[in-house]
Amino acid sequence: MAKIAQPGNARAMEIWLAPFAALFTQPSWLNALALATGALLCLNRRTVCAALRAVDGASDQGFSRFHRFLSRGAWSGLQGSRILLGLLVKAFVPDGQPLVIGVDDSIERRRGDKIRDKGIYRDPVRSSRGFFVKVEGLRWLSFHLLAKPGFARRTWAKLAKVPSATPKECQMRACHS
Repeated sequence: MAKIAQPGNARAMEIWLAPFAALFTQPSWLNALALATGALLCLNRRTVCAALRAVDGASDQGFSRFHRFLSRGAWSGLQGSRILLGLLVKAFVPDGQPLVIGVDDSIERRRGDKIRDKGIYRDPVRSSRGFFVKVEGLRWLSFHLLAKPGFARRTWAKLAKVPSATPKECQMRACHS
């Protein structure tokens, strides 16, 4: 694992991220903690190498271990989003108040043979009633917890973005229903 220069700051991050510890095994948790700390501390692009350098990972030669943690890890993003939603509701939605969720979709324009879940969708920005524009990419659904914190005058949206059903999944559902 990458060594963190100031143990007090690492301890604060560990306490802050403690609700997510159940998602990982002990070695994976240490990797997740180092990457999360580095992502908050790095000044440049948010890459694995930049995050590890931010937590004094330049001396660590095992960068591939962190790449492997992100690409092959057996942790569940769905469980992590449930934990995050619970924390956001607890922090921003007062007891007895309704839970208001906003939903929106967007298309991330991606091309290439290795983009697995891409599809062809109607582009809502460039299309009009009389002019249909198709775009190739990934469709994302974004869920927003809409809440009004006590110090704010307006409602704020806390974002959680998830991929929608892939075109293949939609076709499978149409065939089997």
